[in-house]
Amino acid sequence: MIDQMHVCDVALIHDATIEPAGGLTVLTGETGTGKTALLSSIKLLVGERADASAVREGADGLCVEGRFFVRGGDPDGCVVRRRVSADGRGRVEIDGRMASVRELASGVGSTVDLCGQHEHQRLLAVQTHVEMLDAWAGESVAAPLAAYQEALAAAKDAAAELERIRELGRATGEKLEEAAFALRRIDEVDPQEGELQELEDALPRAEHGEALVEAASGAHALLAGDEGACDAIGGAVRALQDASRYDARLGGFAQSLESALIDVEDVASELRSYADEVEFDPESLEAMHARMSQLQGLLRAFGPRMEDVLARRQEAREVVEAAGDGGEAERRARGEVQRAEALLARCADALDEARAKAAPELARRVSEQMGRLQMGSAELVVTQERLPRAEWGRRGPSHVEFLYRPGAGLTARTLRRIASGGEVSRVMLACKVVLGEADGCDTLVFDEVNAGVGGATAVALAGVLADLARSHQVIVVTHLAQVAVMAQRHYLVSKSAGDVPQTSIAQIEGEDRVAEVARMLSGDASELSLAHAREMLAAARG
Repeated sequence: MIDQMHVCDVALIHDATIEPAGGLTVLTGETGTGKTALLSSIKLLVGERADASAVREGADGLCVEGRFFVRGGDPDGCVVRRRVSADGRGRVEIDGRMASVRELASGVGSTVDLCGQHEHQRLLAVQTHVEMLDAWAGESVAAPLAAYQEALAAAKDAAAELERIRELGRATGEKLEEAAFALRRIDEVDPQEGELQELEDALPRAEHGEALVEAASGAHALLAGDEGACDAIGGAVRALQDASRYDARLGGFAQSLESALIDVEDVASELRSYADEVEFDPESLEAMHARMSQLQGLLRAFGPRMEDVLARRQEAREVVEAAGDGGEAERRARGEVQRAEALLARCADALDEARAKAAPELARRVSEQMGRLQMGSAELVVTQERLPRAEWGRRGPSHVEFLYRPGAGLTARTLRRIASGGEVSRVMLACKVVLGEADGCDTLVFDEVNAGVGGATAVALAGVLADLARSHQVIVVTHLAQVAVMAQRHYLVSKSAGDVPQTSIAQIEGEDRVAEVARMLSGDASELSLAHAREMLAAARG
């Protein structure tokens, strides 16, 4: 959710800060005061396209900053800064580091839904409908969806394997001859996995065996030979132990040296064993050189790595075998494809069935909320249509879409064809209430959701927004007093007079809020309207 937002030089706003409540926040004010500029600032924070025309006249550029708290994110929040210069150049920063607009939109931006009348809403993006249905259905769809996606991946792999084998079977005479030659060449050497590394480790020891024995034996003699280090340390230990009768500190030194002597004796013993184990065998060394030469020849021909050589052998073997197996490998691969497709079809049926069970209940609940919003007999219809197999994707085998039926007996149409933007906003609102926390959005911003609304519909709309604010942060630009009184936090947007007007945004409480609600009710602050405003605010609190 948006914890705080600071706006500089956006349209008529020179400097403004708002701190939306965790629930319902309203922005009110006369038409033309600059509420749209504040919404434009939110759009910039969630990764929408920047426009230099939004820069306040006379300013070098605009800057919008916001701190967000995202579910499952950093408990200290995430700070986003968006700058746009007057010449159109922009910069995005997330927690102080440079970022792209795409990263902003896919990260923080995905947690905020702009539900304005003229916005490109998630509800109008048909591809999101199946996600909304699945989110609402929960585990009843999640399990069959996971099984379907796993089966789809298996079917894709099986088809790819069949195509690979067919490609091997289509090998021309020249390609077959080349594969047979490579297989013979590599099999003659018969390299083993890990062999080259072992040989590279062993060769230096074999080549320098004499020097290694000489070094180990010499070190052993210096440590354990007559008058060697062991004898010297032993003598020091005895001397210190004798003297410790007069000063106990020397006894501690003696103990330390005695411990060191044990380590030195162990090393000396291991050096003697090492010297005994090293063998200098000219014939064995010659064989190792010959083997290394063979392996290096394969690396030059089929490398540069031994992994490449082994892969080339496997590929060549498959080409040769495919040419001589009479199509058996292809028949096996076709069988795997058939089995994978059969499993996929069963998983697709199970997924469609799970969604078909959930869809009517989702539609019914959304339609109930639409009725609550005084939309008459209008209803939401959820359709599901099986796609051709070639069009199946990770989201499923069927096309899921939300349709809008304006009234009983009328034809359900796509949401994009709804004439009224206010209707779209209220359908979105109804969906949001039903989806609750399952929709994945933390913050909902509504602009003109109350377009063309008044009377009982306004009261109903206010109640629905208040319900929605229990599971989301909701920010609403409104001219309805019924909505304004339900807010946890109320901001007044006003514009100064003069040649260079400036928009200011201030949180209002107490009598200031009463006066603004009264203005929204009747356009003035008469005693009657003020009394009505106080009554509405008291009822909303109670």
